[in-house]
Amino acid sequence: MNYTLHQLQVFLKITQTKSITKAAEELHLTQPAVSIQLKNLQDQFDIPLTEVVGRKLYVTDFGKEIALAAETILNEVHAINYKTSAFKGQLNGRLKISVVSTGKYVMPYFLSDFMRENKSVELLMDVTNKSKVVESLEQNEVDFALVSILPTTINVEKLDLLQNKLYLVGRSGGERPKGNNAKDLFEQLPMIFREKGSGTRQTMEAFINKNEIAVTKKMELSSNEAVKQALLAGLGYSVMPLIGIRNELQLGELEIIPVKGLPITTTWRVVWLKGKKHTPVSQAYLNYLEKNIASIVENKFTWYEKY
Repeated sequence: MNYTLHQLQVFLKITQTKSITKAAEELHLTQPAVSIQLKNLQDQFDIPLTEVVGRKLYVTDFGKEIALAAETILNEVHAINYKTSAFKGQLNGRLKISVVSTGKYVMPYFLSDFMRENKSVELLMDVTNKSKVVESLEQNEVDFALVSILPTTINVEKLDLLQNKLYLVGRSGGERPKGNNAKDLFEQLPMIFREKGSGTRQTMEAFINKNEIAVTKKMELSSNEAVKQALLAGLGYSVMPLIGIRNELQLGELEIIPVKGLPITTTWRVVWLKGKKHTPVSQAYLNYLEKNIASIVENKFTWYEKY
């Protein structure tokens, strides 16, 4: 047997995502590179690790056993690395964060300097919708989560980072009714919604319900990027977080439509389970945030504060 740690890492990711494409995305590799690593590992076994049925990849029972062993081996390797760093007096360990999808435009700026200063810390950041973020908190699977709407089903502690501003947005120069009355605009324009479970959708629906608006022309898309592309194509209008459309606004591709009652404002917050016992890494990161939030906002979000 001559399998490598890299092969085991790639195979484990394939078993977790059930997809070569998704594994490649999460590992920042090309699909051919992932396929080659899977083949090289498979060539060392007489029993199939995976099988493809109807273009869908399945992990065999034997493959699941190998994946469990691979996870154990990789965890031991991480432990060795952490012990080496600790012996040298460096902060080491994993920092696990779950981030709502639009938060990917926010969270990296509150991580970059901390990660640069602590090179032995491994970052695991999952970007998903609000429902799954709350679930990961409930299961105590992460150290922190980034949300713009506080969960109501669990007790959390929080740290405010940045104001979240949501505007009605459409393609620049698009035809629309005159005026800024929310009811007239929302009822006549084709509206694009995020999927159920999205914090942006929750905020948008709360505004619609509060103003007793009957939206009849609407479509639903499953990500902020999908909504953005639909707007650029002229398919409709949507309430979007300002943080995710910086480039499109500066290039003049999208525009903010003035509406009475907008922007809706919430707050980007880092949250964690109340009473959680922090690891040295998560405690160090919390200390870093408490000390540096103001300077990060000032240095990285100057453009944002102008709106």
